[in-house]
Amino acid sequence: MAEHKHDLLVIGAGPGGYVAAIRAAQLGLDVACVEKESALGGTCLRVGCIPSKALLESSERFHEAAHGFATHGIKLAGVELDLPAMLKRKDKVVTTLTRGVAGLFKKNKVTRYHGHARFEGPGRVVIEGAEGAEVVIAKRVLIATGSSVTPLPGVALDGDRIGTSTEALSYPEVPEHLVIIGAGVIGLELGSVWARLGAKVTVLEYLDRIMAGMDSELAKAAQRVFAKQGLTFNLGVKVTGARVEGDGCVVEYEGGEPIHCDRVLLAIGRRPNTEGLGLDTLGLTLDSRGRIPVDGHFKTTVDGVWAIGDVIAGPMLAHKAEEEGIACVEHMVTGYGHVNYDAIPSVVYTHPEIASVGRSEDELKAEGVPYRKGSFPFMANGRAKALEQTDGMVKILAHAETDRVLGVHIIGPRAGDLIAEAAVAIEFGASAEDIARSSHAHPTLAEVIKEAALAVDGRAIHL
Repeated sequence: MAEHKHDLLVIGAGPGGYVAAIRAAQLGLDVACVEKESALGGTCLRVGCIPSKALLESSERFHEAAHGFATHGIKLAGVELDLPAMLKRKDKVVTTLTRGVAGLFKKNKVTRYHGHARFEGPGRVVIEGAEGAEVVIAKRVLIATGSSVTPLPGVALDGDRIGTSTEALSYPEVPEHLVIIGAGVIGLELGSVWARLGAKVTVLEYLDRIMAGMDSELAKAAQRVFAKQGLTFNLGVKVTGARVEGDGCVVEYEGGEPIHCDRVLLAIGRRPNTEGLGLDTLGLTLDSRGRIPVDGHFKTTVDGVWAIGDVIAGPMLAHKAEEEGIACVEHMVTGYGHVNYDAIPSVVYTHPEIASVGRSEDELKAEGVPYRKGSFPFMANGRAKALEQTDGMVKILAHAETDRVLGVHIIGPRAGDLIAEAAVAIEFGASAEDIARSSHAHPTLAEVIKEAALAVDGRAIHL
């Protein structure tokens, strides 16, 4: 087998891996990255974040044209769905971005290997590709292999009628009835897409609430909005099976009648991709959830091996993996590198969007942290009224003694963009008063954040 030597080998070209590879190259290392898929970008870019957002945008425009334009004085003779064209646009967006990553590798002189990577001891990785195997010898190896869908006993995935988010991004026709198992981010986003396009959507969730881990006040508000949009929720149920029957599917759960539907989307979560990496040849032991233990600088217990992203503890977010990748390689080279996990936002790209950063009110209560709360509704914001998007609110949680911002939670128009201000505020240790005293342009949605900060001290102006 041919042997190649590099300063750093990154296993996985998802958001964490490819960003880490580029940053390491910028720092002067001879870097290589191995990816088993033909397209770069990982699950997020190929069959996750990007294609789902493309469909969310397209379906939202379709729904607005069919149901919302009249309010703005725009009359249409009729609106017709061209699903193949919508899916083609989604694929074009993905292709453009994956090619962009390849261009960035070329620009930064990152060597790309195509195949499955497997350790044969520390610093030695075998890459098995279509044209045979080759070996990479590297002083440093960074594992960034991401995650995959968590299976559910009794749910027989067939890659068509009963599938995962990958299949749900490319249904050839709008299902009459789509059953989603799991009321998390993925299920709700894709459920929103197909509901807007005309599907009946039923969501089955094992817990007694949707979006576990999110601030419960926001989750309850979101569920009310989704219910108005036509999504049906059945909470606190245990799904025991799902199978294809004839031209449709049957979903069974404890305590209820079987549900007959057209398609089933399994979306109960994701698990780290650590199988098949040959970690046993390193003597590397995984934790109880199959994740790779690392220290504060992403180093494993094996010298010369690091890990980031979905294969280690923490939320499975693309931007979390990116920050970890940069901090990891910067620490390798410079001795410095840090991620502030309190300042990493999360976003649900439904309509309205939902975004959070920092601690939730539930967490503060459980930990006995004294706090003050300020909230302000989009209903009282001029820009939101002009947009005809007034559902939702901003909630700011600040320490009762220091006024330092501990958490910000938003449900409303463009929440995913608005949360950036809150993330910066937490990163720099800002107080609610700092936000309240900062000028926010009028009329903008960002004024809702200012008013929520004012409300922490009981002095909101427009409420």
